[in-house]
Amino acid sequence: MAGRTIVVGDIHGCFDELQDLLATIAFAGDDRLICVGDLIVKGPKNREVLDMFGADERCASVLGNHDRALVRFWRGEKASLKEAQQKCRAELEAGGRRPRYEAFLGSLPLMIDLGASVVVHAGVRPGVPLAAQGIDDLTELRTLGADRTAREGVPWYEQYDGEKLVLFGHWPAEKVRCGRRAIGLDTGCVYGGRLTAYVVETGEMKSVQARHAYDAP
Repeated sequence: MAGRTIVVGDIHGCFDELQDLLATIAFAGDDRLICVGDLIVKGPKNREVLDMFGADERCASVLGNHDRALVRFWRGEKASLKEAQQKCRAELEAGGRRPRYEAFLGSLPLMIDLGASVVVHAGVRPGVPLAAQGIDDLTELRTLGADRTAREGVPWYEQYDGEKLVLFGHWPAEKVRCGRRAIGLDTGCVYGGRLTAYVVETGEMKSVQARHAYDAP
C-alpha cells in the first residue's frame, strides 16, 4: 500500500507540536508531509523546523508570507520586517547559517499540485486559472475586496469552485475553514490553538493542542 500524503497547517516554528502531530498520525517512512507555508516566525524553534524540512526528503512546503518576507529582506528588496520577523531573522542568522536558510526558503514553490488537489499558502483568485495566479494572492489573499489582506469581506474560498480542491493556511481560525472546494488548515497553533493535518487519500483530519501560546493573534 502506498504511503499517505499529509498536508499540515501553518507551523510557525512550533517544532514540538509538529513532533506531537507526527506521533499522533504515526508518520511513516513512505508517507509524505507537505506544509501550507509559514514554516517560521512567531514560534520558538524556527531553526529546528527548517532543519527538518531541509533534510528529510519526505517533507515539502509552499512559500508563506512570513517565509517570503525574510527572503525578500535577505535579497535586498524593499521589504521591512515586523518585530516577530526580525526576531526570527536573528535566530536564523546566528552561527553563520543564513546562506543555508536563505537558499532553502528561496527555493520553496508557490504551489504544490497533488493531482485532484493543490496546496497554496493563502488562496487563489476565483475565475483565474491556477497557472495565472499571482504571488501576492497566493501568499496573502483572504477576501475579494480592494484589500486582499482584509479580514472583513467575502472570503475567497466561499466563491472558489474550481476543478481542484485547494488546501491552504494563512488565515487562522478556531476550526478548519471550509468552502465548496477549499479547506483551510491554519487552526492557530502558534496562538495557543491547534496544529492540524489533512490526509489527502482519506479526507481524515488530525490535530494536536499547542503546548503554549507563543504569540498574540
